[in-house]
Amino acid sequence: MAGVTLRDGVKVAANVLLSTRKPMLAHLVVTRYCNLDCAYCSEYDKVSKPVPLELLLERVDRLAALGTQIVTLTGGEPMTHPGHNEVIRRIRSHGMVATTITNGFLMTKESIAGMNEAGLQELQISIDGVKPDAISKKTLKSLMGRLKLLSEHARFHVNINSVLGITEERTQDALEVAETAKALGFSHTVGVLHDAEGTLAPLSDTQRAVYDKLTDKRSIVHRINYLMFQKNLMAGQPNSWNCRAGARYLYICEDGLVHYCSQQRGSPGVPLASYTTADIVREYSTAKSCAPFCTVSCVHQASFLDAWRGGQKRTATPLPGSHAPGQAAAA
Repeated sequence: MAGVTLRDGVKVAANVLLSTRKPMLAHLVVTRYCNLDCAYCSEYDKVSKPVPLELLLERVDRLAALGTQIVTLTGGEPMTHPGHNEVIRRIRSHGMVATTITNGFLMTKESIAGMNEAGLQELQISIDGVKPDAISKKTLKSLMGRLKLLSEHARFHVNINSVLGITEERTQDALEVAETAKALGFSHTVGVLHDAEGTLAPLSDTQRAVYDKLTDKRSIVHRINYLMFQKNLMAGQPNSWNCRAGARYLYICEDGLVHYCSQQRGSPGVPLASYTTADIVREYSTAKSCAPFCTVSCVHQASFLDAWRGGQKRTATPLPGSHAPGQAAAA
């Protein structure tokens, strides 16, 4: 699998370091619909129509004009969108890194070939355990055949993400998921369930022990994330850092509005079509009150390269109900 190369990573880092006015990562919601109904997630519904393709292509073009380095397609389930591969193709036409997050249930030899041809560079699947139950169907038993297809045919990098904190019973399953990912040639990461505002859900002693075992040989990126953020959070301690959401990281919902993240929808709530460098400059310098106990790793990583730069002068004014009620997701 070719995937995101070292050259891609160096290019992204260099562009981010050279200018504080370029977003590093954008999550673009292509549909709120999902073909599954995992009990711990409310980032989906069963009625929404796909965002019209022409609007998504316009949003990709706008992200490119802002200097965005990486665009990740998300939802809901992105692969239910009939224009999924066309959006990937448009991202790559601008020289941006293209990634997608999927539950994997729509994976076929044909869909993999389509993503190969479109130029996808990375795909992430969250697997919650070994056997399906009322909480989640995203399990090794349900997905093994599709994972083997990816191992055999994907030319993009595949990462399997495990989530701790969903249930105590699933804790040991994460070890088997990690071993399976390794055997198939995929990378593996582990996240921790967070609540409606992106705050860490407490881990039991057993869950903490499994987390430590899974991350014992973590990559340099995840080791930095652990040392800078997760270590304190798991001890119930806050982190002091400059969250660059709204600048380095953008979350664009199905309505085309820019938010800090999926847990802080409504802030700043500005249409992407009218989002400018002035908005990026403002949010780069704005401190977010939710930052000390935030567990959203993608925002941590998008903000990391600016850790050596100056602090933030402005304070964000939280909007009433700015997060998604009942939201729970993986860090």
